[in-house]
Amino acid sequence: MDRLSVQACIVGGGPAGMMTGFLLARAGLTVAVLEKHADFLRDFRGDTIHPSTLDVMDELGLRRAFLALPHRKVATLTAFVGSRGFRIADFRHLRTQNRFIALMPQWDFLDFLAAQGRRYPGFRLLMETEATELIEAGPQVTGVRARTPGGLLEVSADLVIGADGRQSVVRERAGFERESYGAPMDVLWFRLSRHPGDVDATGGRFGRGHILVTLDRGDYWQCAFVVPKGGDAALRARGLPAFREAVAELAPFLRERVAEIDDWERVKLLTVRVDRLKRWHAPGLLCIGDAAHAMSPLGGVGINLAIQDAVAAANLLAAPLREGRLVEADLARLQARRMPPTRRTQALQRLLQNRVIARVLDSGTTAPLKPPVALRLLDRFPYLQRLPARLVGLGVRPEHVRVAEAPQAAAP
Repeated sequence: MDRLSVQACIVGGGPAGMMTGFLLARAGLTVAVLEKHADFLRDFRGDTIHPSTLDVMDELGLRRAFLALPHRKVATLTAFVGSRGFRIADFRHLRTQNRFIALMPQWDFLDFLAAQGRRYPGFRLLMETEATELIEAGPQVTGVRARTPGGLLEVSADLVIGADGRQSVVRERAGFERESYGAPMDVLWFRLSRHPGDVDATGGRFGRGHILVTLDRGDYWQCAFVVPKGGDAALRARGLPAFREAVAELAPFLRERVAEIDDWERVKLLTVRVDRLKRWHAPGLLCIGDAAHAMSPLGGVGINLAIQDAVAAANLLAAPLREGRLVEADLARLQARRMPPTRRTQALQRLLQNRVIARVLDSGTTAPLKPPVALRLLDRFPYLQRLPARLVGLGVRPEHVRVAEAPQAAAP
């Protein structure tokens, strides 16, 4: 068995894990990030980089390099009911330099963070390394065991951070209790080609029984087809032609392209759930991001909330980790800071799910879908569009980078 000793071992190379690893290495700590896959190339992940995350890039001096990566800018969000569009959010009035959402493949974002982390001598990213169990000494978590292509690996650490998503192994092995709130929907992800003449159609399209979200990814549309919870099997049973027709009815401009969905393998299911841990920590162990709180895809806020967790973790934990004085009370302070925005964001998502999404997806009525009053008010009074822009773009409690870069020079 190979052995490795670091100050922080982070399980999971998603947005929360990569950002935490980078920030802690920047602060002068030794860090190992364990990612079970060989690369980051998994499609249909959260690809919306919100102003709160762009502000973090600004504070790190990385905004220009980050925005040099291929991306699309979205300054407003629109909801379509039938052929009528209703503008629901306008980011151009945010009190920040970054008044837009950047649509960027998550693999590009993660590769960028990995490259920044490698500039620091204490950063190690271990791909194809799957954490399997926690190492404990009494009540204290002291590391993890993992499988690698070369055999078993034992990582000793002053702190283990579970950032391994909504199917978290760390959370399961720790026995943390989870509160689940349910969701009335699931999402089918797929892509369709984007033609040069296409206008900006980023937004949600509502029809009786179904919702379609289209995201402009440059040379293709990333599409999310929202169905009632558990409705995936019934939809597939009706066959691909019926599915393609449902997509075309919601987005007529895609009608000539739906034939590109020529196999169900091109359609990936995301089972939506909203939950959070009652307790995010134990001695020597902390969960953040989706491992601590699974978010609804509404608003695309999950990735950005995870980044906020990572920034807060680095701000609060870098110094006690570096000085060898980390105690569980430090981890409790992190949860105390990040739990309120998590609760409020999930409460808003649940309200929208139950009051809007569930009613749209209700197939028990054939009455034409009417635009909700809230949608009409937002479109009629543009000033109101600033509130959803603030909630989606910056969140309830945006975090700012407070931990300083270590005095040693970063690697070139």
